[in-house]
Amino acid sequence: MTSTEVSGIGETIRIAWFTRDLRLHDNPMLHAAARGSVVPVFVLDPRILTARRASSRRERFLRESLADLDRSLRARGSRLVLLRGAPEVEIPRLAAQVGACEVHVSRDVSRYARDREDWVRRALESDGRRLFVHEAVHSVIPPGVVAPSGSDHYAVFTAYWRRWCDASRRAIVPTHRRIRWPQGLVLRGEELAVSGARATFAGGETAGLARARRWIRESLARYAELRDDLGADATSRLSPYMHLGCVSARYLEELVADCDEFRRQLCWRDFHYQMMAARPGVVEDDYRPVTRRWRRDEQALEAWRTGRTGLPIVDAGMRQLSVEGWMPNRARLVAAYALCRLLGLDWRLGAAHFFAELVDGDLANNVLNWQWVAGTGADRRPNRRFSLLRQAFRYDPQARYVRRWIPELTPLSPVLAHQPWRASGGTAPRGYPNPIVRL
Repeated sequence: MTSTEVSGIGETIRIAWFTRDLRLHDNPMLHAAARGSVVPVFVLDPRILTARRASSRRERFLRESLADLDRSLRARGSRLVLLRGAPEVEIPRLAAQVGACEVHVSRDVSRYARDREDWVRRALESDGRRLFVHEAVHSVIPPGVVAPSGSDHYAVFTAYWRRWCDASRRAIVPTHRRIRWPQGLVLRGEELAVSGARATFAGGETAGLARARRWIRESLARYAELRDDLGADATSRLSPYMHLGCVSARYLEELVADCDEFRRQLCWRDFHYQMMAARPGVVEDDYRPVTRRWRRDEQALEAWRTGRTGLPIVDAGMRQLSVEGWMPNRARLVAAYALCRLLGLDWRLGAAHFFAELVDGDLANNVLNWQWVAGTGADRRPNRRFSLLRQAFRYDPQARYVRRWIPELTPLSPVLAHQPWRASGGTAPRGYPNPIVRL
């Protein structure tokens, strides 16, 4: 068997290696790989699955997204091969098995993703095969395309935003009507079982595109007004789909072209990706080192994780996270502020918990948002402070969000529902704790 033949049939075969681009529409990697016969594959990498301790909701969302991708491929004459193991072993082994001359993959920004790419490339080249890496398809503009003179990345968002708005965009890539599976090829991969607790949304490109179009039609016009209104629950909830690439950020930007407020949120994602591409060590290291010493307090950390701090606006967000595997950005900011600034605990502890629990737990955006709050990231005001009570009354004035997630507070008025009870001289309602920190 040569590198371009399967079962004696002269046929050029390529492998489309899916990673964080689980979609058919606007996928440059798949578009390039599917010029002829192609074997689509996803590798369940134990190093990722075990190191990041993903919640069952997060795992289920991935499995549902893979199942949806497989259905879409089958509707076009192909299928998804699911493998388990180290990609640098499984991808070259599959290439040799099917006689593929090329493997196509989308670039990612984390240190592990880049190491993985190098490992697979070397293994393929040792066998006379090639790896083609396509620019990051989880961002609107790939990292490195927009950069200041004399530096490899922007460290100030407003400057990046101005350049990002003016930068050229790649064209949207259409979906193949047919995706050709190699003639006569029979492969057996791992069974694609879906299990675990379900998030509040189904995974996959089909569900993601439907949600995007419905939300744009019904809610985009009021996004700027309601995006921080916790009680309204008016955010798009598209971040899980963008994290796994079920929905293209580039395509989404085109759909929301008239809403700069939403485009600005997409720009924040790209801003963090270009920071991590340039400084991959920010996963563990402070982007801007500070001399602050973090406290060690396991009881406080557990109270924060379980929504039992006695700070209603904080606890509501953390309880939503444990139930839904998701929380709005304003609630994330408030919860992060409480952990780092009020409890004095290391941002890495909060980032690890968020990453494990959030269905949309995205490495670059999670870590760098946490660093922004902790004062070690891109914020030029590392000692930024705000009042939790002001946040509560501004973004949840009727206490709808707090009372939705903390049933112990349901009978109370909005003013009382937001109170940290000991600080106000009262006693917490039955079943709800007094605050563990003084505001």
